[in-house]
Amino acid sequence: MAGTARVSVDEHRADVAALLAPLVEAARRRTRTEDVPLARALGRVLAGDLVAPVAVPLFRNSQMDGYAVRAADVAGASADAPVRLAVAAEIPAAPGVPPRLAPATAARIMTGAPVPEGADAVVPVEDTVAGTFVGAPRPEGPTADDAAGPGASHVVDVRVPRSAGDFVREAGSDVRPGDTLLADGTVLAPHHLAAAAACGVGGVRVVARPRVAVLSTGSELVGPGETPGPGQVFDANADALGAAVRRAGGDVVLTARCGDDAARFAAVLAEAAAAADLVVTSGGVSQGAYEVVKDVLGGSGPAGARGAAREVGGATSPGVTFRSVAMQPGGPQGFGTVHGTPVLTFPGNPVSAQVSFAMFLREPLERAAGLPAVERVRTAVLADALTSPAGKRQLLRGATGPDGTVRVVGGAGSHLVASMARANVLVDVPADVTQWDAGTEVEVREL
Repeated sequence: MAGTARVSVDEHRADVAALLAPLVEAARRRTRTEDVPLARALGRVLAGDLVAPVAVPLFRNSQMDGYAVRAADVAGASADAPVRLAVAAEIPAAPGVPPRLAPATAARIMTGAPVPEGADAVVPVEDTVAGTFVGAPRPEGPTADDAAGPGASHVVDVRVPRSAGDFVREAGSDVRPGDTLLADGTVLAPHHLAAAAACGVGGVRVVARPRVAVLSTGSELVGPGETPGPGQVFDANADALGAAVRRAGGDVVLTARCGDDAARFAAVLAEAAAAADLVVTSGGVSQGAYEVVKDVLGGSGPAGARGAAREVGGATSPGVTFRSVAMQPGGPQGFGTVHGTPVLTFPGNPVSAQVSFAMFLREPLERAAGLPAVERVRTAVLADALTSPAGKRQLLRGATGPDGTVRVVGGAGSHLVASMARANVLVDVPADVTQWDAGTEVEVREL
């Protein structure tokens, strides 16, 4: 351990960013990618341009329910003098090649159905005298009007002229083969997946998610849903930090809850370092007598802890630094490497752990996942006055209102997890501020 020291929030942010820089650079250079089925690509980051393999539409098709016609045959149509055409065929949106359209005839056609050779326009059914398909006989049905001519099964009266190309979707009019369909770095949303699927793309290459192990420490912890015994509390960190990792684009590959046994923690830590690109721990980094993370990684605990420390990289763990960051909550922090894998150690109090993630890990983890930068710091107006102790940067939970104001919720205690649930921002109070009046414009960070 490099020795306990107090540093600023910005200094610790810079050190964490430097620690994770290789992961961010790998994402930028697209050196770690994977292929995923389209059904599992939502929210993933496209690695490289996606080029359309086929045309969209694949073939000439109808934009409307109506009648495929030759534009020249209906050029003189009007409401007062509709043009009557024999309906020679019906073309559903179904497999097959429709017959060629003869002059002076029409084919009843459905949206998306292939436009037959010989036709160059579509008349919407609303632009016919009937105005609907309801009740109209199909071409194979009985003759509707002898005036339709020999072999015609029914007729249509067109009352609006059309030009060549009207309501016809030409093949490739949306996308041509070889066009860039989606650009490198696109965060895939449902409409992106629709475009890929329309081109017949079944899978895409995406930036590999950073693999993260989450270790929650403390002999007093039991899992949610279990029954706590005397002196035990529910673990709020394993699930919450895992969720935060996933929201930031990471893949949680290992989650473990460890007691204060140094040998057990060292073994789990070694397993995590082998499986993950980053290990995140919570708890065991303060000034107590049972700080298993600090004892093992710092090599400063009892003999058993020092032995465990040697198992994970040496009694002094020169790759891990523990320090006090001048912020509240979340002051005790640690960062470094174990078996060559980056490790971040957060405090165990649930609010401290969540604030630590928001301040130090969320943004570099998003970059390591290939996600674009998001500006989460903005200003708001204090709804109420507040006081703050001098010397430490305070990160108070706040809830913003529709009028743009922000109100601090709960107290400053790092155990007040219910107030964290009511917050949507952190109110950032500089270390040299001891009081702010209501109406003061302040800086907030979105959670």
